[in-house]
Amino acid sequence: MDLTQAAQSGLSLRFHSSSIPIQLQLLDQKQETHIDNEENQTEDEQFSILGHQVCIKRPRDNSSQSSSSSSTTSSSKRVAMDPGLESRRAMVRAWGNHPLPVADPEIHEIMEKEKQRQFKGIELIASENFVCRAVMEALGSHLTNKYSEGLPGSRYLYGNQYIDQIELICWSRALAAFGLDSDKWGVNVQPYSCTSANFSVFTGLLLPGDRIMGLDSPSGGHLSHGYYTPGGKNVSASSIFFESLPYKVNPQTGYIDYDKMEEKAMDFRPKILICGGSSYPREWDYARFRQVADKIGAVLMCDMAHISGLVAAKECVSPFEYCDIVTSTTHKSLRGPRGGIIFYRKGPKLRKQGMLLSHGDGSSHYDFEEKINFAVHPSTQGGPHNNHIAALAIALKQVATPEYKAYMQQVRKNAQALASALLKRKCRLVTGGTDNHLLLWDLTTWGLTGKCYEKVCEMCHITLNKSAIFGDNGAIYPGGVRIGAPAMTSRGCIEADFETIADFLLKAAQITTVVQREHGKKDFLKGLHNNKDIVELRNRVEIFASQFAMPGFDI
Repeated sequence: MDLTQAAQSGLSLRFHSSSIPIQLQLLDQKQETHIDNEENQTEDEQFSILGHQVCIKRPRDNSSQSSSSSSTTSSSKRVAMDPGLESRRAMVRAWGNHPLPVADPEIHEIMEKEKQRQFKGIELIASENFVCRAVMEALGSHLTNKYSEGLPGSRYLYGNQYIDQIELICWSRALAAFGLDSDKWGVNVQPYSCTSANFSVFTGLLLPGDRIMGLDSPSGGHLSHGYYTPGGKNVSASSIFFESLPYKVNPQTGYIDYDKMEEKAMDFRPKILICGGSSYPREWDYARFRQVADKIGAVLMCDMAHISGLVAAKECVSPFEYCDIVTSTTHKSLRGPRGGIIFYRKGPKLRKQGMLLSHGDGSSHYDFEEKINFAVHPSTQGGPHNNHIAALAIALKQVATPEYKAYMQQVRKNAQALASALLKRKCRLVTGGTDNHLLLWDLTTWGLTGKCYEKVCEMCHITLNKSAIFGDNGAIYPGGVRIGAPAMTSRGCIEADFETIADFLLKAAQITTVVQREHGKKDFLKGLHNNKDIVELRNRVEIFASQFAMPGFDI
């Protein structure tokens, strides 16, 4: 009898496997249709043998128990075949899901001490700030797991559809934060820092040995603008790979000497002229820089790292009206994660100026976009830090709010209140005050160096940083300190609180003077140990600082 005849006769085969009876029934075409229409067809399973349908008839009763028993038996067999399987899985769970205090109590303990230091101290370093809880959550998120070399829509690796969405949102929010038209400006949010951003701009637009010009570091400029020591030692990569000549401030006033800047630029002919700095307390005359850049055919670049928050809140003059390229950090006054950002013009050129018309193909359109993006990756960086980009998007959303504008207004008020309080106490400030978030205190009238003073402040739980300043004769002295208002403003301090901070700073200067007089500069550090005045001031500082909440985490 062949299989067709067997099906027509309704022949079935019955087997016993363990304690479960299994019946195979050969079906003809009509039976197939009938089976398909049965309400309980999930109880039966069909398959084909030599082109004929075969149905497995399972017992209707206790089917769930049978299935569970079968699954358990199968799992047991797998474990029996590979006794190390579950232990390997347990190992993954063990290392992957332990909280920090369990996984590394040593590091956790140090981190807790740093948390207490931040809470109990007065943070006056102008380049530091406190981020919100949402930014912290993004920085410590699963986004750090993904590799995303390239730009949205053109990654080197797959699985980036959600990473692309985040970066595109970050682009949009960055442009919106500074009121920029996406048809006229582009942005790259991948630089790891502003120093990386600056070097990417130089790498994209220049050849090794080409010339750049920025504010001298002792005058308030930044190392990444081509700084080298008076002895000729190249300090940053920008001075190693490119030729630089700085312009300076007037040593008598502390203000940028724009006439000498123009004179130097006309002689030196840099291909990129840089404005912006890290410790300059006054406004920048971007219109004058634009005039000079046009005269020499240079690209005008602004590093607004310190004042980007003020620019976004419209609390200072904006460089975007005049500059071709604008770079910034994202963690100073912007209150975002630690990183960098590059804005660049695109579309039709507004004027016939810049390196590209003088030395390029004479195009009427800006061609910064492709060159800068390629310079960021793959020329100078690897894959972007996606957790940082998400955190930056969160911070930029806050920048666009009225609350952020009010915050930046308070930053300026606090900086000015601190400047006024120090001036009333007969302290000398470079330029006599401030237009932004920071001020420079000249300690040479006290006979002190910034290095000794900042050490005393640190022991009293006040953090600020030493800064070189120009003397009246033009010589450079390490006798200044830079003081900023953003961080303590983020904690809720207002003008009256900065009056109190001024008293603390003055007391620290008095302690430094006494220790230096009694121990000299050589044994200065020995005079700080077990110093009762330092202990007393530290206690006052901790009581004061502990009044204010910490953004981002609980104590």
